[in-house]
Amino acid sequence: MNTEQNAPVESSGFKVYRLLVALVTLVIALFLIVQGSKLLSLGGTSYYLIAGIAYAVIAVLYAIKKTAGLWLSTLTYVATIIWAITEVQSFDFWQYIPRLVVPTILFVLLLWASKSLTGLSHERVKLANGVGVLGLIACIATLVAAFFPHGKIYNPIALIQDPNLAKPNAQNSENWEYFGRNGNGTRFAPYTDITPENVKDLKVAWTYHTGRDTKAGVDENTPIQIGSTLYSCTPTNIISAIDGDSGKEIWKYDPKAKTAEHITCRGVGYYNAANDKSLSVAELNSPAIKACPERILTSTVDGRLIALNAKTGALCEGFGTNGQVDVLHDMGPTEQSKRYHPTSTPLIAGHVAILGGWVRDIVHGEPSGVVRAYDVNTGKLAWAWDVGNPELVGEPTDGKGFTLETPNMWTIPTYDKDLNLVYLPTGNGPPDYWGGDRNAAKEKFGSAVVAVNATTGKTVWSYQIVHHDVWDYDLPSQPVLYDVTNDQGVKVPALIQTTKTGQIFVLDRRTGQPITKVVEKPVSQAFKAEGEKLSPTQPYSVGMPQIGNETLKESDMWGVSTFDQLACRINFKDSVYNGMFTAPSEKPYIEWPSLLGGMNWGGISIDESTGMMFVNDMRMPLRMSLVRKEDMGKYKISTDEVPGFMGTVRPQFAGPYAGIKIDILQSKLGVPCNKPPFGTMTAIDLKSKKIVWQVPMGTAEELGPLGVKTHMPIPLGMPTLGGPTSTASGLVFFAGTQDYYLRALDSKTGKEVWKVRLPVGAVAAPLVYKSPKTGKEYVVISAGGASHSKDVGDYIIAYALPDHK
Repeated sequence: MNTEQNAPVESSGFKVYRLLVALVTLVIALFLIVQGSKLLSLGGTSYYLIAGIAYAVIAVLYAIKKTAGLWLSTLTYVATIIWAITEVQSFDFWQYIPRLVVPTILFVLLLWASKSLTGLSHERVKLANGVGVLGLIACIATLVAAFFPHGKIYNPIALIQDPNLAKPNAQNSENWEYFGRNGNGTRFAPYTDITPENVKDLKVAWTYHTGRDTKAGVDENTPIQIGSTLYSCTPTNIISAIDGDSGKEIWKYDPKAKTAEHITCRGVGYYNAANDKSLSVAELNSPAIKACPERILTSTVDGRLIALNAKTGALCEGFGTNGQVDVLHDMGPTEQSKRYHPTSTPLIAGHVAILGGWVRDIVHGEPSGVVRAYDVNTGKLAWAWDVGNPELVGEPTDGKGFTLETPNMWTIPTYDKDLNLVYLPTGNGPPDYWGGDRNAAKEKFGSAVVAVNATTGKTVWSYQIVHHDVWDYDLPSQPVLYDVTNDQGVKVPALIQTTKTGQIFVLDRRTGQPITKVVEKPVSQAFKAEGEKLSPTQPYSVGMPQIGNETLKESDMWGVSTFDQLACRINFKDSVYNGMFTAPSEKPYIEWPSLLGGMNWGGISIDESTGMMFVNDMRMPLRMSLVRKEDMGKYKISTDEVPGFMGTVRPQFAGPYAGIKIDILQSKLGVPCNKPPFGTMTAIDLKSKKIVWQVPMGTAEELGPLGVKTHMPIPLGMPTLGGPTSTASGLVFFAGTQDYYLRALDSKTGKEVWKVRLPVGAVAAPLVYKSPKTGKEYVVISAGGASHSKDVGDYIIAYALPDHK
């Protein structure tokens, strides 16, 4: 018996619904056909074009009420699922969102529009409606699932803690004295009062307002802690001494520093003459030192090095001229610090303060990248590391000043007291993105770790991380000193350097030779710029985990929908991309990892008691192109470090070029084209050199398509800045996400065990200390606003466990 029958009479309302669904399907079809054809012409997948043709036919069939429309829509949807699984080849939740959500919604709408298709039985209409409900439930379940973390890596190991290192010791004292807490830079707090079990009970202990100009710079400051006093700085170098138990201001010093470019302060230096074994009894008793026995050293964004009395905040009169030294002297055309100023936190190595700085990197003849050491007590120049004049001992005497446009050090060095070596992580010599005429000094010392003698400043060894760097892959973070085992099981004094390329290099800090395996691999020379001289190979640190730098494929392109994913695929296929170290060119090319990182200035933390290392990263590819001199008039010019909006060009006068166009590789919705996560925290066991866990960091709560805040805590993993801090109790504190939270992770598993909402974002590393007065353990964060966020502030906030009565 024939069970099919003509469809019932269609109501006018349902007719409107069916035709509207057919129209929506046709619009989607036309978009997929046009854009899918473009993608196919670029060598991309044919799926979108085929799907577009199928949807066009489906739209027509539904418009004329043909049952074949239902069968074709079902076939198209099933084929889409098969295609998605074939492309993704994993259970990566976020990868399926742009591939399946829009097709599922459209399929549900088509199923519900099937009621009046000619010849469809009542049973099949009922089945179609039921499947449509299931599809709707699947969409709702997907939305709910989006609020849970995905993509976590977990390879548990048996951790063994050394109890002697889980408490303060000679190498990791009670004070947070350096940028990375101790002289080794491990940012490890040897305290156990705040634990994974009780961290949930943390409450605000006090809040301090720095009074900084919130329109100037980003607050990247981690205060140091000496005894019961904290010392902080603002982007314009206002220094505050704060009582560590009450948060009350002890003193404040404002140097009235201003500059037009790159305003930042990441921390201050501390010196105590009583602990300086290099001083004689007569020197210790000199009037200048007795007047200022403990000093806070700060550089300023307008080019000064200042020494303050740590107890009173008064200028140390015996230092330089009335407590200040002009560090722009002999540096070349600084333009009152617009083209150069110190950004490196002063590193105290014995009785000298070592200082590096930021260089604008736009033209030949930029100021010198020289690194200098100043006597902490007198302010006199002790030595200068000038690779253009390696025989120089102190101040230039030829009237020419320091060598112009040499590799600089804008981040923070490290000091090994036993070896008497200072480790400098360098940048490349300007200009950044074209190096066809670079000299031997730039080629040798650019983007390298360089060990210099702390007494003389003479080069002891140099290890280059990136050859002939034309990607702005300058070394962004402080080298960290920690002993690790080599392949033969022998413990070696090591230096660990994180990079913008997502690679981690482990070197013998005595010799500069790799401890973990590094191989030179050929890199593409295709499409290189006119007159360029690229290195044929680059070093790859294969003995350590690679983080966030997998070679991109078209199928890795992402979006919140089918439409922006398709647009991202077109952008990808229409760009030059030959993996890491793709050569800069006039044709748009993709830089991945980008000059933003990978890892950036925040650095790492190492739990010294277990040998676990914690690394945060960001994953933001850029689409860039060199611009010829004659074409510069087509673009808006920006001298920002990285233009914060699309379509601008940063000047780069080198060879035949006058600019570099820098865009984030993203869709018109402002959503990155690469698949999530966009930022993670990774734990690496330094014994096995393997990843123990990796988790996405941060949610989309404060960001969203078109720059509109979603207010939805979807844990995509967002770009991170700043660094982590680990504790002996098994916690990792971190605040450098794009949402406004300070978080604590269980260091064994990566599980989030606590978070607290901050008034604004924070990109500084947390400070963890124990008060010598009260014995209370505090967690402190400087919250001044996330990078490029409009929400800014001047907060330093301390958290502690409540007092037990």
